[in-house]
Amino acid sequence: MKEQLKEQIGNIQDNLWGMNKQLYENPELGDQEYESMKLLTAFLKEHDFTVETGTVHRQTAFKAVCKSGKPGPTIAYLAEYDALPGVGHGCGHNLIGTMSVGAGVALSKIIGEIGGNVVVLGTPAEETNGAKVPMSAEGIFDDIDVAMILHPSDQSYESGESLAMDAIQYAYTGKSAHAAASPEEGINALDSVIQLFNGINALRQHVTSDVRIHGIIAEGGHAANVVPNKAVAQFYIRANDRNYLNEVVAKVKNIAEGAALMTGANLEISNYELSYDNMVTNHTLSDVFTNNLKQTSKHPIHSEKKGSGSIDMGNVSQVVPAIHPYIGMNKAGLVHHTKEFADQTVSKDGYETLVSGALALAQTGFDVISDESLLTAIKEEFKYKNK
Repeated sequence: MKEQLKEQIGNIQDNLWGMNKQLYENPELGDQEYESMKLLTAFLKEHDFTVETGTVHRQTAFKAVCKSGKPGPTIAYLAEYDALPGVGHGCGHNLIGTMSVGAGVALSKIIGEIGGNVVVLGTPAEETNGAKVPMSAEGIFDDIDVAMILHPSDQSYESGESLAMDAIQYAYTGKSAHAAASPEEGINALDSVIQLFNGINALRQHVTSDVRIHGIIAEGGHAANVVPNKAVAQFYIRANDRNYLNEVVAKVKNIAEGAALMTGANLEISNYELSYDNMVTNHTLSDVFTNNLKQTSKHPIHSEKKGSGSIDMGNVSQVVPAIHPYIGMNKAGLVHHTKEFADQTVSKDGYETLVSGALALAQTGFDVISDESLLTAIKEEFKYKNK
């Protein structure tokens, strides 16, 4: 049956490559991926998927479903297709989208024999305001048994961890005054932001080493001779675990409120982007994928990388067994979020990555559907880790 999947990928690989190049040549930013969504969903419709768009009230999100009409688990492949400003597809989301669509189409061709269902989810804006967050919260994964996504990289790595993250804005409002003639009449909002930074820097000594707190002054005044009546700081706050991250965020809130008391400014705290949970890899599912990738790719697969960034796939992994491995494009040291990375996705190595990645995803879906004991083991691990 896996040979049939290989044949199915062979039948569509040139179509997938054409879509990959079209996405590369026409990059669209998060929540603006209208043409990208149309491109991927049109191909899915051609292959008998039922497609709904506007999922979770995100206009460029979609859910594509192909049912076998027979009992069996539901396999979900997650497609990303947002680009980066000034860089284009410097994170390879053009490959992510086409690998997931290719895997979904290939697997759909054999579920009439083996049972189960295939879902391809279009998940916009991973780089900024990831749609997987509301999808996870609003029950999109309730009828899905496993979820998979495959990310291009310089080399291949097993699915690992990511950091939970909150994106928090601290906006201070003070009172304007002439900074030289009547400074005593003013309340300096910028001083509050500066004290916030100082307090956070003092906090760093007293949190675990996995915590990352990094921010900017988004607004700090307009003229040196005017006491700033408004100042805004934006921070990403990250940690290995969501529960500990919540503790750190509470400590930063106390610092922010203390900075307001020090100057007399008013403070408003808000989330300026959606929060991402930490990735919990299902290692039973990951091992199956790794074994399949070893058969489809000639490149070595390294152990999981230590999590240093944040991904909205983390939220998915909290509600359903999930993996987020990396597939290499045969260029060690290649850096994400660069033009060089984007260009590699449409190279000869990029073509091989697309074909071998889509096939490994499809074969892993087949393994889950056809082996009831494997699915049981996957779900048991999920219950243990996520209780």
